[in-house]
Amino acid sequence: MTLSLKMVSYVYGVQDVVTNEGNKRMNVRILLSLAGGLGLFLFGMDLMSDSIEKVAGAKLRRILEIFTTNRFTGMLVGIVFTGIIQSSSACTAMVVSFVNSGLMNLYQAAGVIFGANIGTTITSQLVSLNLSAAAPVILLCGVLGMMFSKKEKLKKIAEVIVGFGILFTGLNTMSSGMAEMKNVPEVVDLMKSLTSPLLATLVGTVLTAVIQSSSVTVSIVLLLAYQGFLDPGICLYIILGCNIGACATALITSLPGKKDAKRAALIHFWFNVVGTLLIYVILFFAKDLVIQLIQSISADNGRFVANAHTIIKVFQVIVLFPFSGAIVKLASITVPGEDKKVGYRESYQLKYIGEKVVFNPATAVVEVIKELDRMASLASENLNRAMNALITLDEEDIQEVYEVEKNIDFLNHAITNYLVRINQTTLPIEDLKSLGALFHVVNDIERIGDHAENVADAAKQRRETGVNISKEAQRELGEMLDMVNTIIQYSIEMFSKSDDRHMKDVMLLEDKVDNKERELQQRHVERLARGECTPEAGMIFSDIVSGLERVADHATNIAFAIREEEN
Repeated sequence: MTLSLKMVSYVYGVQDVVTNEGNKRMNVRILLSLAGGLGLFLFGMDLMSDSIEKVAGAKLRRILEIFTTNRFTGMLVGIVFTGIIQSSSACTAMVVSFVNSGLMNLYQAAGVIFGANIGTTITSQLVSLNLSAAAPVILLCGVLGMMFSKKEKLKKIAEVIVGFGILFTGLNTMSSGMAEMKNVPEVVDLMKSLTSPLLATLVGTVLTAVIQSSSVTVSIVLLLAYQGFLDPGICLYIILGCNIGACATALITSLPGKKDAKRAALIHFWFNVVGTLLIYVILFFAKDLVIQLIQSISADNGRFVANAHTIIKVFQVIVLFPFSGAIVKLASITVPGEDKKVGYRESYQLKYIGEKVVFNPATAVVEVIKELDRMASLASENLNRAMNALITLDEEDIQEVYEVEKNIDFLNHAITNYLVRINQTTLPIEDLKSLGALFHVVNDIERIGDHAENVADAAKQRRETGVNISKEAQRELGEMLDMVNTIIQYSIEMFSKSDDRHMKDVMLLEDKVDNKERELQQRHVERLARGECTPEAGMIFSDIVSGLERVADHATNIAFAIREEEN
């Protein structure tokens, strides 16, 4: 009898060991399935968003520039923009960069940020449609497109499709892992123990801040709810936490930026904090009614999460939009004071780009163009200062020409180095094509600065030797300078605004400057022949005229840079 009891005990002990080993293997399999699924989902989301930015980033950026003149249109653009690139973090980071560069003010930014909060819910709606069954077909179509497309743009569109397929493949893998978790009592109990609204909000905030994507976190919540792990009520609080956690990306992006950039990020933060408090109050008094209302749209738990996410965001925007000005002021109070202003004549400083300025691939080229516009203004002003010093022989003007030329040289090197650096990043396709033209423009502006320095050298020579330039020669130089100033003005305006309406004017002016140069050189020879001009003065005059003609050539090159970008 004793032996029999021992045998039974031994058999059951072996069974327990086998069962425990089986449970461990199952738990490891579930964890691997969840980790692999999450990895695929994150990679698919990143690939899709990144590829969309490369394909359409430049066009979307121009839409942001043009259609954000008021908060309402800015909100609509924010919805469309975020819906397309599937990332409110990317949209708000771009807005922060725009504000930092002075392309957008805080009130315009507020509208776009409000819209981005609605646009980000499109991802959860797509996830709730459960397209996992079609994921292999989507993935195959994308891969075939990448393999056989010869055009770079088509390849990037194929990458978007691949990202979409990988995203849903990851969702399918995660969903399968979560389905198996139902057989693990400890996990079920842990999920069911999440009943505290504050804890649920904190979990949503921390997870989203770490992953840096509310779309991903809400999608995970959607899968958990679909498998029955989370109650609808607690899902609402996790979603609210996800909305706050989504602000982390913009806040981090704004840290090296100017104060207005930080304020733009805080507009996103305060919108979500105030909106969360508002929803908290509503849920405190009418949580069951809210849940019933959302469930009346769809009884499916996954659809509940997606619809809840959308309804919460739309409601927050509707309620807070009239108070967007107050939120902007709250952000300004949170970050008080003003930045030290960097004028276009400020020495040895980059105003729009540099290590201490917000970097965003989608706006990097815009920032370079603004910096080049500033550099061109310096060169143009310096040319006129040098021409004035040539006549007045003002020592201070001559020395200032040399100082400004050093600043132009600094900008030349700094901007060129920055262009080399951003050439190694994931720029939008259109921006990538324009980099060659930007390198040429930097060089042309720098050469205009060099010609200004040459004029200053001539002024210095006149001051030291007493060489006289006749009134007639001064008048002729003034006429040619006026023509050159006009062509520089048109060219810089065309380049900075990508507007070729002055192209014919530039071409006509360039011909006129060439003719003027030949005409003045001929008159100069005639004056020399009549003895009305000394050889020393004649050499200075001839060099200045030739220099002004070359300046017009460089300005024309700048104007034609927009044609090079288009090609």
